[in-house]
This record gives sequence, C-alpha cells and structure tokens, in this order.
Amino acid sequence: MQQMKLDVREVSERRWLDSDEVPSQEQRSTMHRHASQHTSSLGRRLRVRSGAGLIGFLWMLGYVSVVLGALFSTFFFPDILSMLRSQRSSMQSHMLYQRGDHGVQPRSDELNLRQEFGSHRLSQLPSPGVESVEFKKLWKPPPNRGFHPCVEPSESYSGPGISRGYLLVQSNGGLNQMRAGICDMVAVARILNATLVVPELDKRSFWQDSSNFSDIFDVDHFIEALRGDVHVVKSLPQEYLLAPKAVKQFQSWSNVKYYVDIIAPVWRDYRVIRASKSDSRLANNDLPADIQKLRCRVHYDALRFSCAIDEFGKKLVERLRRNGPYIALHLRYEKDMLAFSGCTHGLTHKEADELTTIRQTTAHWKVKDINSTDQRVKGYCPLTPKEVGIFLKALGYPETTPIYIAAGEIYGGDERMKGLLSRFPNVLRKETVATPEELAPFVNHSSQLAALDYIVSVESNVFVPSYSGNMARAVEGHRRYLEHRKTITPDRKELVALFDKLDRGELTEGPELAEMIANIHKRRQGAPRKRKGPITGTKGRDRFRTEEVFYTNPLPDCLCSETDPINIKPKIFNTDRQLLSHDPQWRDGLNSWQRH
Repeated sequence: MQQMKLDVREVSERRWLDSDEVPSQEQRSTMHRHASQHTSSLGRRLRVRSGAGLIGFLWMLGYVSVVLGALFSTFFFPDILSMLRSQRSSMQSHMLYQRGDHGVQPRSDELNLRQEFGSHRLSQLPSPGVESVEFKKLWKPPPNRGFHPCVEPSESYSGPGISRGYLLVQSNGGLNQMRAGICDMVAVARILNATLVVPELDKRSFWQDSSNFSDIFDVDHFIEALRGDVHVVKSLPQEYLLAPKAVKQFQSWSNVKYYVDIIAPVWRDYRVIRASKSDSRLANNDLPADIQKLRCRVHYDALRFSCAIDEFGKKLVERLRRNGPYIALHLRYEKDMLAFSGCTHGLTHKEADELTTIRQTTAHWKVKDINSTDQRVKGYCPLTPKEVGIFLKALGYPETTPIYIAAGEIYGGDERMKGLLSRFPNVLRKETVATPEELAPFVNHSSQLAALDYIVSVESNVFVPSYSGNMARAVEGHRRYLEHRKTITPDRKELVALFDKLDRGELTEGPELAEMIANIHKRRQGAPRKRKGPITGTKGRDRFRTEEVFYTNPLPDCLCSETDPINIKPKIFNTDRQLLSHDPQWRDGLNSWQRH
C-alpha cells in the first residue's frame, strides 16, 4: 500500500515536471490530497476484487466437490453399500434360522444359497427414503375408487331350514379348481336345502395328491362359518352309509331353476345325492344376490387354509417383505399345462412328442389334436420364461426386482429359465426362502404346495400370471376383493405378435418396444371394472363358456362403493320362493325328518 502511494505521488509530480511551471506550496498540498484520495479509491476497488476472487474460488471448490461426489456415488458407493447391506442381511439370515426362532438349523450350503438369492441382490433395491417417482409407479396399486367387500346377506335371508337330505361332493381338478367347485356346492346345498358332507378331494388327477380336506382346509372353521347358511357335517351318518345313493353329474353353469326343477325331485326317492363333479356347476351370472354373496363368503372366509399352511405361508411372505416389494409370478410353464394346451413353441421335437403322448393318454382330456401355432397366435398358450422376462423388463422393472415363482417344476428346468434369469437374476422359490426341513411336511402334496404359492401370490405387491388358469383367476379375484391390489394381466395375443417381430429382427428390446407394451397394458392392472359377460355373437350354452368366471371378478355382486358406484345392480330375486327351504311343497310330510 505504501508503494502504491509513492507511485501515485510520482505520477502527480511528473505532470508538474513535464511543464516549465514550478508548483507552489498550496498546489503541492492539493496535489498530495488528490493523490491520497486516489490511493484510497484504488484500494477499495482492489479489496472488492479480492473478495470476488475468494467467492469464485469457493464456488469452484464446491462445484468440484459435487462432481466428485456424484462420480463416487455412481461408481463406488453402490458397491460399498451393497457389500455392507449384504453383510447385514447375511447376519439376519443366519439369525433367522437359528434354533429358538423356528426350531431349525440349516446346513451351511442351504444358508449360502438363500444368501445368494435372498440377500445380495435384494439389497440393491432403493430404500424407502430414496424411492423415485418411477419406482413408486411400478409398485403402486391401481385406484380402487372406494370399492370394498359387502357380502352380508339381505334382511330377508334366513338360516337353513329342515334338511331334505345329504349332498356328497366329489371335487375334481387341482387346488383352485376344487376350491371354486366347493364354493359352488355350498351354494347348491343352500338352494336344495341339503346337508353338505365335507367334500372329498380329487386324488386321481394328474398331480396324484393324497391330501384330505382337513390337510388343506380348516374344517372346523368351515363348518362354523357356514352355520347360518348351510348344514355341514364331517361325514355321512352311519345309518346312511349303505343307503342307496343317486349319483348325478350336475349340468355346467346351471341356474337356480335347474336345481329346483331337475335335481330337487330326486329327494322323493333318495336321501343321499352324490355329485360326481364340482367344477363350473353353477352359473356366473343371473343368480339371486344372496347366493352370489354366499359364494364370496365361502371363497374368502369359510374355506380357510389349515393352520399349518396358513402360518407357514405367512412366514414366507414375511421373509420376502423384509427386503422390499416383490412380484409373484405364476409361471404356468409346467408339463401338465403345456401338454393340456398343446403348446410346443420353442421346444425340441423330443419334448413336443413327450407332451403329445401325455395328452393322448390322459383319458379325461377331451381335445387330443391341437395345432400349437394356432394356439399361440390366438393367445391360448402360457408365456415362456424368456417372454415373461422381456415383458417385465419392458414395463420398467429393474433387474434387481425380486421375483417369486409361484409354480411347480418348470418344464425344461434351468436351461428354459435362462431367458428370464438373464434379465432378472433375483428369482426366488419356496426352496430358496425356506429350508428343506420346513418344507418337508408339504413335499409330495402338490395341492398343499400350491396353497403356499396362493398365499404368497395374494399378499405380493404385484401379481403377474403367465396364463389365465384356475390359480391365476382365483388369485386375481381375491386381490380384487382385497381393495384391488395390483395385478398385471398380460395380453398374450398382442404380446406374441410383438415377440414374433423380435424373432424376425423387425423389433429390438428397447424404448420402442417398451412403449408399445406399456400402452397395451395400461388398463390391465387390476383396477375396478364390471365382470365381463359373454363374447358378442355366441349363442346357446357357448355363452356361458365365454363369460368371465365369477371368482375372477366378484364385482358388482360382492363389492360396493359409496363414492363411485358402478351402474349395475345384482339381479334381485324373491329368494324365499326359489329356495326349497321355503317351498311349501317340500314342507308337507317332512315332520319326521331329523334336522341336521
């Protein structure tokens, strides 16, 4: 600063020296005063410039820090965080199976398998605090528009009257086919005012499951829950074991009039009627409102799984949820379904021949000659594991997404699963979530294993069926009943057309395909809608075949909304006149008949 003053003074004196005039004392004082003011102003400007330089330096330092932080968080932090979470999950998994929690101690190789599939990859999911908008959109359920269960009977509904006789039921099919049939037979027993004997389960189907009713369902709860609707007994009374029985195969998709006019007169000659089949024996629509509500009460309450299945199923769900949201994928790419549907796309000649042989030798499968190509083009084939992988990836689910396979053995094994695993490596099954010791009571009982998958599927964040079979329909309906949880139903016909373009090289996996698939499925995610009626143009009994199954969508019969009512009301009948328990014709001469 001293040097600055001298420089200014020299400049001022040089101006006088350049002239011939000698400055006076007053002029010298003025010169020094101006020099001092100029020096002060110059100092202030330099101080301002120094402050601005410091601010610029600090701003640049902050900018560099942000850039370095972003690079670190992108390339280094995820690996470190994943490693730390993996270590924590490993400790939790180890603690989860120690004796004292669930009474089992897995072998080290089993524990490592669960850590590989259940901890490391799951740890890469976003934590709840940092969920992106896109992440929330993937898992958010559709708006339920205020719909909720409403299954209480009407004011005119009364308890069961004097029983006319016993109804024996032989259930048929797999677990969910039997469940739907049992619910229908409860309604039929109500219509006929019969005492229902706890149904027998199918032990001769493709799965050869020896389970009894009480092995899968809570029989005591079943009887108690229906006390106000139907008389139910565990077995036929001793005095009727040798009594003559009328064996009937009830007509498919029948209404109340059929049972009242055709079946009820059988009580005149028999006290026991045996129904040889239970599936699809009751119409989906045009039934009394109280009968429809009864079907829902049975399906979603009375027909509860046994305590062992229910508790273990919930345990599986709890373990899956500990690591965030998960998809339950009903991958119906199993031997029996492929053989039944005649779908052989992508299979070897040897595999196709094996499936054809199974179909030809299974007596109760009526259709034998099937064109696989036609089936696939029409959307009648289950999606392959690879096609499901393409589908989920196009919808935007990240490769770290946990996917629980709710199915039996996949046809073709690991080789066939490569197309899914390459896109979504975090695939889980019962065997990777539970120990062999825990699964031991259920092994070799396909219906019990299916019940576990059913629980995990109903409770999942997102349910995706690869085929519209009995389980897919039952789970979808149950999720609709539970305030419309997210269920993405693939449009197989549209998807097959896109997949064929991929195979021909006309499309590639990328934004274009993703946009097309997303647009197709905007309205296929489980939002409230009316149950679909028959396909336009169908006539006669074919109309019933094309209707949407009652248990796939219980709206409007069993779901109500005060804020957004759907403009359709369940058909109202005079139930008292249609049910036999209130028919005077059947009251006469029955005073001696014991009420059960």
